[in-house]
Amino acid sequence: MADVALQGAATARSPDRRKVLAWLRLQDRSFRFLTLGAAVAVLLILGGVMAALVIGSLPALQAFGPGFVVTEKWNPVTEQFGALAPIYGTLVTAFIAMLFAVPIGLGVAVFLTELCPYPLRRPIGVAIELLAGIPSIIYGIWGLFVFAPFLQKHVQPALIDAFSGVPVLSSLFAGPPYGIGVLTAGLILAIMVLPFVASISRDVFETVPHVLKEAAYGCGCTTWEVIRSIVIPYTRIGVIGGVMLGLGRALGETMAVTFVIGNAHRISSSLLAPGTTISASIANEFTEAVGDVYTSALIALGLILFVITFIILAIARYMLLRIDQRAGA
Repeated sequence: MADVALQGAATARSPDRRKVLAWLRLQDRSFRFLTLGAAVAVLLILGGVMAALVIGSLPALQAFGPGFVVTEKWNPVTEQFGALAPIYGTLVTAFIAMLFAVPIGLGVAVFLTELCPYPLRRPIGVAIELLAGIPSIIYGIWGLFVFAPFLQKHVQPALIDAFSGVPVLSSLFAGPPYGIGVLTAGLILAIMVLPFVASISRDVFETVPHVLKEAAYGCGCTTWEVIRSIVIPYTRIGVIGGVMLGLGRALGETMAVTFVIGNAHRISSSLLAPGTTISASIANEFTEAVGDVYTSALIALGLILFVITFIILAIARYMLLRIDQRAGA
């Protein structure tokens, strides 16, 4: 009798069990399709943006051909447009920004994770995160009314005097001290990029197992040797990711650069001279663009910026792949 009762109870529970399993399978299948849809949506959005840029830039590319990329002249009156000056300004300001932001950001991250007293780590970390949250237009206003006059009065004259007789450097730091210009825009971008590099580097440095660092210290390594031989190699992929994130911010920044770069469509050998970037040119002139060619030229600038960003990200991906291959070897 007891066996019959147990078999009856198991038979009664079997349909409920099958329903539960079917419901779980349905949930798993639905979640898989939902995540697949999200990934496909990202690709569709990216493809739509690319297609819109290509279609919008066709009139300018057909009118000027490949010369659009290597021509400096930009004259809306005669409808003669060239993208060389904005491309040059974009690359130079981004290079200046990363030249200052990367070593300073890594230094801040190392200090916070390895050297900073514990009571100061949180306040300094919060201050860095607050810098990342400041709107770009605030940086632009501060740069125009505070930073640029400071550079004009104190820094740029000193640079001009210091490098006046030095080959190459005398050309890079030549001309009157305007205050605004390519160098000022690059330094503003460096201040904006610094929190991203520092925050991400600090987070990845904290993932290094303590046993590795303790073992290195136990072998007699100094703090610098531990950072150089243990921390940096262990977190190199995360550090490169943070640098690429900051570089993407530097390449696409608009408002802060527009305030301080001078917005001049010309290429100068001096970093103190006014210039322009792709994003600043689009922001300044898109509302005033009259005619299909003018509008298409600005859209073509956006397409070029898209391509530059894609190429840089591809190079970064290739670098990470090479690093992984060397590590595996």
